[in-house]
Amino acid sequence: MTDRPLLEGITVLDLASVGPAVRATRWLADWGAAVVKVGPVPADDNLQVAPPAYAYGAHRGMRRVMLNLKSDAGLDAFLRLAATADVVVESFRPEVIDRLGIGYDALRAANPGIVLCSTTGFGQTGPRAAWAGHDINYLAVSGYLHCSGRDERGAPALAGATIADSAGGGLQAVAAICAALTARATTGEGAHLDVSIADGVLSLMSLAVDEYLAEGVEPGPRHGLLTGRYAWYDLYEASDRGWLAVGAIEPRFFANLCRALGCGQWVERQYDDDAVDAMRADFAASFATRTRDDWAAELGPADTCVSAVLDIPEVVADEQFGARGAFVDAVHPTTGALRQVAAPLAGQVDATTLAVPDFADPHTDEVLAEVGIDAGTIAAWRAEGAIA
Repeated sequence: MTDRPLLEGITVLDLASVGPAVRATRWLADWGAAVVKVGPVPADDNLQVAPPAYAYGAHRGMRRVMLNLKSDAGLDAFLRLAATADVVVESFRPEVIDRLGIGYDALRAANPGIVLCSTTGFGQTGPRAAWAGHDINYLAVSGYLHCSGRDERGAPALAGATIADSAGGGLQAVAAICAALTARATTGEGAHLDVSIADGVLSLMSLAVDEYLAEGVEPGPRHGLLTGRYAWYDLYEASDRGWLAVGAIEPRFFANLCRALGCGQWVERQYDDDAVDAMRADFAASFATRTRDDWAAELGPADTCVSAVLDIPEVVADEQFGARGAFVDAVHPTTGALRQVAAPLAGQVDATTLAVPDFADPHTDEVLAEVGIDAGTIAAWRAEGAIA
């Protein structure tokens, strides 16, 4: 965390309501960007899904305007906002923003330095560009699910987090936006960023894909070092039915683990494929003799790369995250007190300094006035239903 916002002075217009684009602007706001959520007026038949109040950090530090982009006045209002903004983030299907009159050419005419970040499942081009999808679909087509473990049916196991939306899409968008802003500082030119969630997950799968391309070996569950091929990179059940994660890759850590488990006979056979089943059985038998927390307390600090598998209540109470200030209390104007993940990424602003707004009471007048639109025009636009 930092006391000086790294993205201070950067204004972002966010046209999305859920998904990777909203995750991206959440992180940008926590780095200090001024994020303005742009939603439809209540009567608009394109009203988007409204997430619960606690979602996406309860939109702390953000403001909201309501515009009917299908009206001339609503379109004018948006383009005047874009003229003074740095970034526009959207997640419509390809070509929708052009039909609305807010595509890259229109934005660049209003602001040559604008960075437009378009986030879609499969990108702006290609045979799947218009396809609908969600996190599970992008994990499927990228090879992630195929290489994951199997559930009780023998099917690929579902991920416990929205990996595609978050890492494949949201963080990809953040990185691309920051890179484009850095380039703009030199060239003065903006950019149109084509963020494909599926492409982002493909980049996360590059170790497996590159192995196949280089050697023709098809990766799958328990194929590689990091997907459970060996006993020393796996999950084990303790006596209390809790689970432990073991990642003793380096020989020194592996040797420490073997000795701590009373399995010293395996120290010299770490990569022996013929020993895998017996080694895994010995490890499982040893872990089954004590509770999860007993093992974690002993092995965690002993250079063995062993950690307890925590459930969400345990994560929230975890002393390491507590020491890092990973959670913060807030009060929502209508739903009341809530606790949420703070701003945990390196360089982000202390979330306790940010407000949790009530988006039922938008900031439309305030934001439009800041870009020079007079009160009479704002009142007239509201009367005709162009803004709310």
